[in-house]
Amino acid sequence: MKILCLNCGSSSVKYSLFDWKAKSPLASGVVERVGIGGAFVSHETPGNEKVVVNQDCPTHKDAIKLVIDTLTHKEHGVLESLTAITAVGHRVVHGGEKFVKSVIIDDKVVETFRELASLAPLHNPPNIQGIEAARALMPSIPHMAIMDTAWHQTMPESSYMYALPREWYEKYAIRRYGFHGTSFLYNAKRAAVLLGKDPFKTNLVICHIGNGASVNAVRNGLSYDTSMGFTPLEGLVMGTRAGDHDPAIPLYVMARESLNPGEMDAILNKKSGKLAITGKFSDARDVEMSAEQGDKRAQLALDMEANRIKKYIGAYAAEVGGIDAVVFTAGVGEMGPLTRAGALTGLEFMGIKLDTEKNDISKTRNAETEISSKTSKVKVFVIPTDEEMVFVEDVAGLMNGSYDIHTRFDYTFQHPAYRNKLRDDAFAKQCAKKPALLKVAVPPPAEIKS
Repeated sequence: MKILCLNCGSSSVKYSLFDWKAKSPLASGVVERVGIGGAFVSHETPGNEKVVVNQDCPTHKDAIKLVIDTLTHKEHGVLESLTAITAVGHRVVHGGEKFVKSVIIDDKVVETFRELASLAPLHNPPNIQGIEAARALMPSIPHMAIMDTAWHQTMPESSYMYALPREWYEKYAIRRYGFHGTSFLYNAKRAAVLLGKDPFKTNLVICHIGNGASVNAVRNGLSYDTSMGFTPLEGLVMGTRAGDHDPAIPLYVMARESLNPGEMDAILNKKSGKLAITGKFSDARDVEMSAEQGDKRAQLALDMEANRIKKYIGAYAAEVGGIDAVVFTAGVGEMGPLTRAGALTGLEFMGIKLDTEKNDISKTRNAETEISSKTSKVKVFVIPTDEEMVFVEDVAGLMNGSYDIHTRFDYTFQHPAYRNKLRDDAFAKQCAKKPALLKVAVPPPAEIKS
C-alpha cells in the first residue's frame, strides 16, 4: 500500500509518499510559489541529494500534476506509474462540529468543507482546491480528509465554550475548535516516548510555532485546552494574524473607518501580527535579521511574540495541574532558538530551566532534541513535527477498517522503536557538517556515532 499525502496551502503543495507495507517513507517535497510565478518543486528521497525542478504552476491542479510527474519521473521518481498509489490523504484545517475524525472523501464531504470555508479563510479554500484537483487527476483512487480539529474533540465544555449567548452555539456552532491537531497528536505521542511514560499519564504544553501558531494544553494525553479558537485567529502573535486582542477594537475601528466585516476580517487575518508590528515583515527570519540590525519595531515583534507564548505556557501548566515537558515544534519552534529562549526565560520558578548552549545548537528538522538543563524539573523538547505520518496512518486505518479516534488507535510513532529513515539519513548528513547536534539529539539515531 503506497499512500500519497497532500497538504495544500495558498501558494504551496507539500507532499510525501509512504510505503505502508515496508513502513518506510519513499519521498517527500514541496511545490512552492503556486499561482504567483516562479514555481518549483523541491523533491527528496532517502539516501539521495535533493532534486529541484522549476516549472510554472498557475493552479493547484498544475502543482499536483507536477508532484505526480516528479514521483513517476524515470530518473528521480520512485513510482513506475500513477496506478501504484493506493490512496491519498489530504489535510483539512476546519471540520467544525461536522467531523470529529478523519473521513473518506465524497462529493457530500467536499460540499460540507465549502460550507465551513469561512471559518478558516486562509486554509480551507486551498485545502478544497487541492482535494478537487487531486480527485480530478486521480479519480479512481480513494481520497481521505485528515482534520486539524479532530485532536481537540476531547476538550471539556469549560475549555471550548465561550461566555457568549448560548443560542450562538446552538444556531451557529460557535465554540473553540482549535487547530494544528495532527501536529499536536504526533508531538504528544512522541513526547511521551521521550519521557518514557504512558501517553495517557503525561501532561504537556506543546507550542506549535510557525507563521501560524498555537499552544496546546495536554492533560493525561488528551487535548484539554488550546489557544486558537472558533477560527485560527485567536491566541498567539502570528505572522499576519492578530491573535488575542480586545474584541471591541475591531468594532470601534469599523465604525470610524466605515469598514465592512469582510474588510476587517482581512485586516485581522492578513495584515496584523508581526507584519503590523514591524510594518514590513511577517516571516520570522526577516524579523530576527532586522532586529539584529537594530530595528526597534522588529525587536518589539519578537518580544511580544515570546511574551504571549510565555503567558500561555504558564496558564496551561496551571490548568492541567503541572507538566512533564514543554515541547516546541513547527518551523520557528524547531529552528528558532531566539524565540524559544524568549518564551522560557523567567519560568525557572516553574521548574523550567533552559540550557542555553543546547538551545543554540538545536536547529534541525531531522531529530528530536532536548534543550533543558540537567537540573530542570520540567523537560524541554524540540520535536520536528510530522503531520504527514498522521495522515499516512489514518489513511491506512481507513483503508483496512481499523481506524478510530486516537485513544483507541495504535500509531506506530507512539512506540520507542519507531524511526523515520528519511529523517535519520538527513540527520546523519547534517551531523557530518555540524557534529554538535549529536549532543542534543534524544535518543541519537543508533547508526550515527559521535
